[in-house]
Amino acid sequence: MKQSLQLKIGQQLTMTPQLQQAIKLLQLSTLDLQQEIQQALDSNPLLEVSEDGDGPDASNGHDNDPEPSAAAGESGDLPDSDAQWGDEKMPDELPVDTQWDDLLPSASAPPAPSGDEGDYDFDGRNSSAESLQDSLRWQLNLTRFSDRDKLIALAIIDATDDNGRLILTDEEIHQSLDSDLDIELDEVMAVLHALQLFEPTGVCCHDLQECLLVQLRQLPAGTPWLEEAKLVVSRHITQLGNGDLQQILRRSKLDENSLRRVMELLQTLNPLPGEGVGEDDTQYVVPDVFVTKRNERWVVELNPDIAPRLRINDHYASMIKRADNSPDNTYLRDNLQEARWFLKSLQSRNETLMKVATRIVDRQQGFLEHGEEAMKPMVLHDIAEEVEMHESTISRVTTQKYMHTPRGIFELKYFFSSHVSTSSGGECSSTAIRAVIKKLVAAENPRKPLSDSKIAKLLEDQGIEVARRTIAKYRDALHIPSSSERKRLL
Repeated sequence: MKQSLQLKIGQQLTMTPQLQQAIKLLQLSTLDLQQEIQQALDSNPLLEVSEDGDGPDASNGHDNDPEPSAAAGESGDLPDSDAQWGDEKMPDELPVDTQWDDLLPSASAPPAPSGDEGDYDFDGRNSSAESLQDSLRWQLNLTRFSDRDKLIALAIIDATDDNGRLILTDEEIHQSLDSDLDIELDEVMAVLHALQLFEPTGVCCHDLQECLLVQLRQLPAGTPWLEEAKLVVSRHITQLGNGDLQQILRRSKLDENSLRRVMELLQTLNPLPGEGVGEDDTQYVVPDVFVTKRNERWVVELNPDIAPRLRINDHYASMIKRADNSPDNTYLRDNLQEARWFLKSLQSRNETLMKVATRIVDRQQGFLEHGEEAMKPMVLHDIAEEVEMHESTISRVTTQKYMHTPRGIFELKYFFSSHVSTSSGGECSSTAIRAVIKKLVAAENPRKPLSDSKIAKLLEDQGIEVARRTIAKYRDALHIPSSSERKRLL
């Protein structure tokens, strides 16, 4: 086949390093952004944290306004680094498809090891919270058990899951012990009953019925309705689990008032006693923006505590003016360029976040004033048109970004919802419909709960046309049981 040269014209999407970095910072959550900033501070000597009153920085360019807000126009203004650091001008764009490591090899050099590495607390950084099994073993060491009983107790603890339930039967635990010790099943049962008195009360039980009975036996003898509660749990646990209170009333010979008191006592017990012991996976939300009402208008402000105040180091930047080609000067110049782009990317992130948050507040003032029932339908395209950005950019801005309002902390995604038509020709937000459903269920008669069809009829009376299956979908999303499961006789 003969070789030939051909010229073709085509279009393809390319991304400059600046755009890659800006998109990366834009989609980071608050915690991830703090880690990214800390990594930049550790690797780039030209970046430093600015103390209060030290001059301009990346978090706030206004000397007398420590909290940037939408009322001030924009936040996160950066100093004009080109004018501040000599005659070198930062290029607007780099060659496309360029990587930071290829462009600035000296700036990507790993930081020198610090002299404090010997003091690194490996145990503190890598330690985990105490598990339920660790807690039981610690209590076991404080108990006057014989070595033989401790061996049995350790086998029982190993057969207990994180919720406090035994995953093996008594016979299986007995068979797992060393046969040379000639341990009887009665010894295993005696140790098991002793372990069930450990904290939290009700651990090392086989099922829910045994767990509740153990907790009831630990209550003071004078506890009101204690004997009746033991009777209900021991004889009617199946009907209790099914919610068949009418059957319990007929078999236990209790009246409605007595059974109500018994149920109140049972609700104080913990069906999964081991659930509260162990590692706490709670993740606290740090809001990115604050929304407050001042002088009859809603004001949006960036959270000044989500990121440290950054600036370019004066001392290192002044050394670049020597304009020689030494490796040290090249290293500083490359890091200065990277620091400038990083600060501008931070500014771009702050400005975009402020624009989107301000438009959301403008559209959802009804929610801020009156609650979820006044939420207006809104999609990403609506905000994208107003701020003149692509929907994908709005999606990145609203993901894992949180807004602190007088009604609580919400993810920016929360304010976007689909809509359904109303009989008057308008639109109603799905969030508002869910709020109405929750309100109707909260006010219903527990003896005759509202069915999905009845809820759809009540919404239709309010001018909201929603199908029954849509009501069921919204109800499941709100974790509201069906009408048969919500029915209560007491």
